[in-house]
Amino acid sequence: MDVGMKAIQYVEKGRPELIDLPQPEPGEGQILLKVEGVATCPHWDMHIMDGVSMVPGGKVEYPYMPGQPGHEAMGSVVEVGPGVEEFAVGDRAALWQDQVGATQGCYAEYVAADTGNLLAIPDSLAPEEIASLELAMCVQVSFDQIANIRDIEGSRFGVSGLGPAGLVAIQLAKAYGAAEVVAFDPVESRRGLAQMLGANRSLDPTQNGAFSSDRFSPEALDLAIDCTGLPVSVEYLMERTRDVVVLFGVLREDARFGFKHWCRALHLVGYGSHNKAAAEKALAQIVAGKLKLAPLITKTLPLERYADGVELLRQQKAVKVCFTP
Repeated sequence: MDVGMKAIQYVEKGRPELIDLPQPEPGEGQILLKVEGVATCPHWDMHIMDGVSMVPGGKVEYPYMPGQPGHEAMGSVVEVGPGVEEFAVGDRAALWQDQVGATQGCYAEYVAADTGNLLAIPDSLAPEEIASLELAMCVQVSFDQIANIRDIEGSRFGVSGLGPAGLVAIQLAKAYGAAEVVAFDPVESRRGLAQMLGANRSLDPTQNGAFSSDRFSPEALDLAIDCTGLPVSVEYLMERTRDVVVLFGVLREDARFGFKHWCRALHLVGYGSHNKAAAEKALAQIVAGKLKLAPLITKTLPLERYADGVELLRQQKAVKVCFTP
């Protein structure tokens, strides 16, 4: 007899529904994960709710793949497929990368996951503390890009955009030895959270004179990361940074890089590639207590309140929401 489960599916634009599905069976090299916590990826969730692709120029088709776009997830192994040796029933694991939209996503009670997309996690970590490992991996990729150019230790480090990625970036900058972290965001509540998570200063970039635009000033940033994907934010950092500005946010419009940036050898660095080594580094920081993901979770809700959670994101009443299927 088939065993059923609940999952979220976007049946059309703006209409996610809780549906019944057969419980998946793990295939070769897969495990069946009982999802204990799955966190929103705010821009992705809001884009799919609005019928807009996360990829510039892309197209969203409905009904959307069940369980998608849920991908920041953790849980317990309840079944192992053929050929699996690295996991056993009862182990706890978290996804370190998205399994792509062609497969069922993690807004569901169960998901079949390739073992290559998983990392084993300590039993001591609550869902809110580890579900967003995938996000931490993504931000770590950008830090690896910086480290390819110069050391982070001892630097004055800027972070623009204090959504989930920016709040992770603040903590990683501190973990890797930045002497000072300066955070930028127009939303006051997020500036407060940034300081709670280690920012030395948190400023409103829309206020004139909030931070000197003189790159030769002793106050200038050495390194910076943009977590907004907005040209105005990227250009704000380029004006105030000596060495490296790394772009984490997805750019949908061109940012202007001109002579005044070129003549001082400013490095403008795009995103790298998802990789397991970055996930392992991020997990090590989480286990060491230097990267805390739980403060990013404003609210924990049951899966049937998924639409309510997305609305909290839209109204900026939540940084992230964690669902417990």
